[in-house]
Amino acid sequence: MSTSHSGDRDRDEEGRARNARPRDGLGRPLPYGSPGVDRQPEGVVRTPARTVDEAQELLDAGRPFHAHEVFEDAWKSGPDAERALWRALAQTAVGLTHAARGNATGGARLLRRGADGLAAWTGEAPGGLDPAGIAHWARTLATRVDQGERITATASAPRLRSAR
Repeated sequence: MSTSHSGDRDRDEEGRARNARPRDGLGRPLPYGSPGVDRQPEGVVRTPARTVDEAQELLDAGRPFHAHEVFEDAWKSGPDAERALWRALAQTAVGLTHAARGNATGGARLLRRGADGLAAWTGEAPGGLDPAGIAHWARTLATRVDQGERITATASAPRLRSAR
């Protein structure tokens, strides 16, 4: 997807508003012309296993904002029965993003919201996900954030699959 910048709003080929500013590793906009990290392409349909693999790679690289975009693709393109699970994962990734940016209130809130969604999951999770383990990670991280601990995205990245 390419975008253009015309001075008032960035637009994609179909005329929809799309921010074309470069972003840093935590998804913060940078000035036009600055070097940024590559953005995740939107609307990619992946298998659940590929979604988990790509998201884990991004989380391990300290790019939770980008992992959230991978989860969002799964949320929007996956089966109805799985959408709440992928949405909860996207919320935890955005929660980590906000916590790493220093937004403790928003980070903790989104981590807990995602944990609640993950805890509601019953049955076998797609892609080898460990919803209970991720929910525990998110609640623990939210508590650390509430206690004023400085969070870095790389050091705080979750394990999306259980270590069996």
